[in-house]
Amino acid sequence: MDLSLALAYLGAGLGVAGATMGGGYGIGKLAGAAMESVARQPEAVGDIRGMMILTAAMIEGIALFAIVVCVLLIFMSKTVGA
Repeated sequence: MDLSLALAYLGAGLGVAGATMGGGYGIGKLAGAAMESVARQPEAVGDIRGMMILTAAMIEGIALFAIVVCVLLIFMSKTVGA
């Protein structure tokens, strides 16, 4: 196997791992802050929930985009390396 192809696989794998862990960490921090906000101000639960779901969807979208880019890196490196 060519070294550049192996490095492309390594980079894609590390990118997917970083995107997955970053997205999970971000959503976890978001949910924790939302639960704390609801505990402090229970009458605002509807607003907090709506903003939390919207923000979690944005974080998940960014993480998914990063994973797609990493997968494309794998497929593009196969065509360039061949």
